[in-house]
Amino acid sequence: MPTARIASPTGPIDLYYEETGEGFPLIWCHEYGGDCRSWEPQVRYFSRRYRVVTWNYRGYPPSEVPKDPAAYSVEILVDDLRGLMKHLGLRRAHVGGLSMGGGVALNFGIRHPELAESLVIAGAGSGTVDRDDFIKRSERNATLYEREGAVAKQRTFAEAATRRGFAEKDPRGWAEFLRNVLDHSGLGSALIMRGVQMRRRTIYELKPELQKISVPSLIVVGDQDEPCLEPGLFMKRHIPHAGLAVMPMTGHTANIEEPALFNQVVAEFLTSVESGRWGTWRGDAR
Repeated sequence: MPTARIASPTGPIDLYYEETGEGFPLIWCHEYGGDCRSWEPQVRYFSRRYRVVTWNYRGYPPSEVPKDPAAYSVEILVDDLRGLMKHLGLRRAHVGGLSMGGGVALNFGIRHPELAESLVIAGAGSGTVDRDDFIKRSERNATLYEREGAVAKQRTFAEAATRRGFAEKDPRGWAEFLRNVLDHSGLGSALIMRGVQMRRRTIYELKPELQKISVPSLIVVGDQDEPCLEPGLFMKRHIPHAGLAVMPMTGHTANIEEPALFNQVVAEFLTSVESGRWGTWRGDAR
């Protein structure tokens, strides 16, 4: 089992990771309801030409699950990613993520632009719109996961409106997703919810930082993912070299709900970046 021992301001942490293929590094950061397995359609596709890295955050077994609430924040997850890159000897990488992972990728690009070749920010920004309701619902769910464990987390996701399309389109894939949730830690899920999801700055609050992002960026959002539509458009308007792809009749987990379309859009983006021809961005403008 590949595990990286990462130095952290809160103490050393063991993080589980997987790497597949050869070539320029491409790192995927998972959503709150997923883990490294959520990227399997992308690993199989992109590992034909990239060194693809997926990983489980702290709080997601088999990565370590610290019990201290202070060990969880989006800044700490960004530090963990930087530490993982150092452990793997990666000097620069394409960095992408979905949902919470999209937020990790975005904040990584803000804090460490020298390490990011490009950013893929998918389904990011939940909690930016209707903030008060998001906070109340998140605290309620965190308490539930703490008390009842991963079974309660699975139940919550099974009822989520932004995932209904996935369940209807691909019952087999949906069942696999729900099975994987049962491997999560109830405590880790509660601490991630409180430390990362509820405390992170909204996309609107990040406006000054968005305007300074210099790396080429692709924003992806499903048109049935209501909480992320407005944040996605906001990022498109304020990240200098950002393109926006809206996937039709698609919910929150675009990469597994519509893997072929997602892979095609990302592959075109990466090819454009590598040829120095991504819209307003040129390779010599770094």
